[in-house]
Amino acid sequence: MKETLIKVLKREKEPEEEISGKSIGLIIDGPNILRKEFGIKLEDIVEALERLGRIRVAKVVLNQYAPQGLIEAVVNQGLEPVIVAGDTDVRIAIEAMELIYNSDVDVIALATRDADFLPIIQEAKRKGKETIVIGTEPGFSVALQNAADYVIKMVSKVEE
Repeated sequence: MKETLIKVLKREKEPEEEISGKSIGLIIDGPNILRKEFGIKLEDIVEALERLGRIRVAKVVLNQYAPQGLIEAVVNQGLEPVIVAGDTDVRIAIEAMELIYNSDVDVIALATRDADFLPIIQEAKRKGKETIVIGTEPGFSVALQNAADYVIKMVSKVEE
């Protein structure tokens, strides 16, 4: 049985006090985060963010090879699936930029391990948005973690 442990890291203050009640826009990089070997569940990501604020927009970007069961799980969690033919990175960037320029969203949360999305975090901060990155090891970009205001590390632990 797997149990997911969640760590929220912030450099100065308690994150629950600082962004509690703020509106969060979430983009999940499906092919990067939702892999069986990581054991990360959508509900774990949602639960971690709901501790910090109110999720107002939540999209999971998937490629055309995503299994129907995963798409159904996304819908059942109340998240919006975005199916892309080919590489998902450009669509993630577009969705994230829409959130950055959405005045109803205070915090941008990006669930990925990919350093390619560092410019999104930087642009969000330039526009006054707080940022959260959600990821897991191995391969969780250190640059991405250092750039974000908050880091949520999802850790799968196998119980013996």
